[in-house]
Amino acid sequence: MHAADLVVTTYSVAARDAFELAGVDWHRVVIDEAQAIKNASTRQAEAVRSLPARHRIAVTGTPVENRLADLWSIMQFANPGLLGPAATFRKKFAEPIERHGDAEVAARLRRMTGPFVLRRLKTDSSIISDLPEKLEMEVLCNLTAEQASLYQAVVDDMMAKIESSDGMERRGLVLATMTRLKQICNHPAQLLRDGSALPGRSGKLARLEEILDEVLAAGEKALLFTQYAEFGGMLRGHLSARFGREVLYLHGGVGKADRDTMVTRFQSTGGPPLFVLSLKAGGTGLTLTAANHVVHVDRWWNPAVEDQATDRAFRIGQRRRVQVRKFVCAGTVEEKVAAMIAEKRSLAASVVGSGEQWVTELSTGQLRELFALETGAVVE
Repeated sequence: MHAADLVVTTYSVAARDAFELAGVDWHRVVIDEAQAIKNASTRQAEAVRSLPARHRIAVTGTPVENRLADLWSIMQFANPGLLGPAATFRKKFAEPIERHGDAEVAARLRRMTGPFVLRRLKTDSSIISDLPEKLEMEVLCNLTAEQASLYQAVVDDMMAKIESSDGMERRGLVLATMTRLKQICNHPAQLLRDGSALPGRSGKLARLEEILDEVLAAGEKALLFTQYAEFGGMLRGHLSARFGREVLYLHGGVGKADRDTMVTRFQSTGGPPLFVLSLKAGGTGLTLTAANHVVHVDRWWNPAVEDQATDRAFRIGQRRRVQVRKFVCAGTVEEKVAAMIAEKRSLAASVVGSGEQWVTELSTGQLRELFALETGAVVE
């Protein structure tokens, strides 16, 4: 190691061999995908921070995925002590900004970190002149009558349980309700798990078929993201039968060799035109520029995670305009949380990242409002 000018390693090796690596007087330590050390107390983060170096650089597209504590951890590596101890940072910055949307505190944090942050956007043509534009749109879908009656039944059932519970049990019930409602918005069969036929029962599926008809007619390719591996499998089977074309499907259980083969085939001319990806498996590290359409069939509700997924297609090497569609069921919790995401984005812009607004902390009255099915959700 001492004989080499440059040493490249991984986070897991850095954690394992922390003692040996800390024994070298490094001139510069550069960490890529720096969100890997966003949790300051992990062994990985502690090992990387303990490397002695005269210069430190952290590179990331998502400095704040969930909480401002992510930013503290990365800054603690790049410029130790700048933001003070973690507890002080939480009290002085994270709480006022995340809980109360304090613009003055956000501005102060931006002033402190600004001199040490070099922010580059792909939309800045002075940096990358060959990247085309990205069109993002929210696509409102209606529920079918079956979806609406299932939705209402789940709300009635779960709200009764939530009202008579508290603490951890209540939190669990709120999250379970969210999951069920989102599954119904995708397709009744995803919630019922009964292996029933898919056609004609979901507003989202009908809209997806319309869009893919156009994509395939134009000889183009599309990436379809869902956060539910099970639904991804259902989509793959349905779409390949509906269009008579091979549909690739990447989820967490796919090994590296198979994953690489899928990517190569999708990127090749004449390869399969549709690629379903579970968001966590396909959100980072892949280049899929053969696609110029991206559809988020269901929402992760974290702008940083969704943008990373979109960027599989919208990256250097893409020659065409990329169309990004985000599906939202009108009149449901999906449309209401989409409005919250807009707030979250404004926070993200105010301090390199964003804070989570946890649904589990809402009062029962607020939950009723959030989960209530609005008129106009179903169009007969």
